[in-house]
Amino acid sequence: MRQTLNEGQQVLTTLLKEMGEEVTRILQGSMKALYSLDRTQAEYWISEDQKVNDYERQVDDECVLLIATQQPVAKDLRKIISAMKISTDLERMADLAIDIAKIVRRIEGPLCKPLIDIPCMAEEALKMMNQGLEAYSREDMVLAQNLAELDDAVDHLYNQVVRDLLIIMTQEPNNLDQGMHLTFVARYLERIADHATNIGENVIYIATAERKDLNS
Repeated sequence: MRQTLNEGQQVLTTLLKEMGEEVTRILQGSMKALYSLDRTQAEYWISEDQKVNDYERQVDDECVLLIATQQPVAKDLRKIISAMKISTDLERMADLAIDIAKIVRRIEGPLCKPLIDIPCMAEEALKMMNQGLEAYSREDMVLAQNLAELDDAVDHLYNQVVRDLLIIMTQEPNNLDQGMHLTFVARYLERIADHATNIGENVIYIATAERKDLNS
């Protein structure tokens, strides 16, 4: 029975890893569409939403099966419940990445400013997500707790982007709409980073049975 439970937990870890890879693919693709304002690329990534939803259902089904057949307790139960929560965070990350692709539909080019801090936000958010999934796989408290510091860096970039765009929108009223759209992109990336910290919070919960806020 223990072996079956361990195998089931490994299935969950694999599914979450694959789900994270799909989120990475969608976010990187949406960002490339934003760089080039390529609406065809944007529509493609919007259509990829179903794949992440399918992964979320697989994780949920596996968790329900393990709980029903293996009757896990204590740490094992917390890890299974956390897998369900993490899959929800990953699904929301994918939705936010797709929201970036949807923004491409609305932007009339060319871009009012070079994209510098926004791509950095995307890279850092993906780094956080992957670190969170690694922390889950290894049940590594240190990796999980370090996500708070990485989140602070993303928040700093977000504030910088908003300040820069406010200056542009104030000085160049014709770029008001585009500036607002890019502000939304930065906000979506900041939210993706927040979901990554949620993964870390679940890892801490697995180890300690306590909920810790890494966004505070």
